[in-house]
Amino acid sequence: MDWLAPILALLALPRFGLSTLFVAAFISATLVPVGSEAVLYGLLRLNPELFWSAVFVATAGNTLGGAVDWWMGYGAHQVVDKYHHSRSHVKAIEWLERLGPVACLLSWLPIVGDPLCAVAGWLRMPFWPCVGYMLIGKFLRYVTMTAALLYVWPTAATH
Repeated sequence: MDWLAPILALLALPRFGLSTLFVAAFISATLVPVGSEAVLYGLLRLNPELFWSAVFVATAGNTLGGAVDWWMGYGAHQVVDKYHHSRSHVKAIEWLERLGPVACLLSWLPIVGDPLCAVAGWLRMPFWPCVGYMLIGKFLRYVTMTAALLYVWPTAATH
């Protein structure tokens, strides 16, 4: 992990703020359990004038990460799933098939949202409608979460 410290130090520089946010949002949308809201909040505490730019960059990164999840799920369709016939698996698949791409609106949810994108790909749901619904859900999450964080902690603590 020694290689990680210089990369993080480089990405922490102010001139890389939006690109760091993009990377954090992208990674957090994959199946890696990392959140990007703290990065977004931190960036906005330092640069409040970047609110909409930051929300759009976070949404773009997170949506592209969700699209990668979709493609991973699509490719995983070729692999035999050992839980294929479990009761909960069958119910989840039936629910997703009934909702279709609209289910990707829920891609913003913690824990289940990112795997949901992968399952949408595994079910071979239409790519672009899924990405569109991911985009809407993720955008609304970032606007809501960021506004709430800025409301709860309007100024940075000074010590």
